[in-house]
Amino acid sequence: MLLQLTHEMQFALLTTSLRHVPNPFLSPEWIAEARLIRAKFEGQAPKIPVSIRMNQVVKNVPFGDGVIHSHIDTSSGDLVMDLGHLESPDLTVTTDYATARAIFLEQDPQAGMQAFLSGKVKVEGDMTKMMQMQIAMPKDDLAVKVAAEIMAITSTL
Repeated sequence: MLLQLTHEMQFALLTTSLRHVPNPFLSPEWIAEARLIRAKFEGQAPKIPVSIRMNQVVKNVPFGDGVIHSHIDTSSGDLVMDLGHLESPDLTVTTDYATARAIFLEQDPQAGMQAFLSGKVKVEGDMTKMMQMQIAMPKDDLAVKVAAEIMAITSTL
């Protein structure tokens, strides 16, 4: 039986090298590797019950031009994280690179709350969506496995 690849799986395979060399969080290479990992587990994770369309502006990035425009979209029921901004997002979050890494990669809710209270995270739009995201994200064994694989492809930069 021939395996049918989704568009995301095809893109991940086309844009990802066979070697898994650690890359900086949110770099184009990291995004491509993370896509490949997510594609490997496609269909195994429960759907995310909350639709969140969040643009991110990450400043003080230690590579490129110093700013990354990215987004998270769960409107399909799956977590999609990619470069570029969505049209008509529910909210836009602006923060520095170290804080974005702690919140989105290391999944440290205390770092996120501390950064928000100290003004390191600025939110424009529906803040309740950001709060819903913390509750809605899967925390099962598969989510832990995917997170570990993504951490393994991430350099310390």
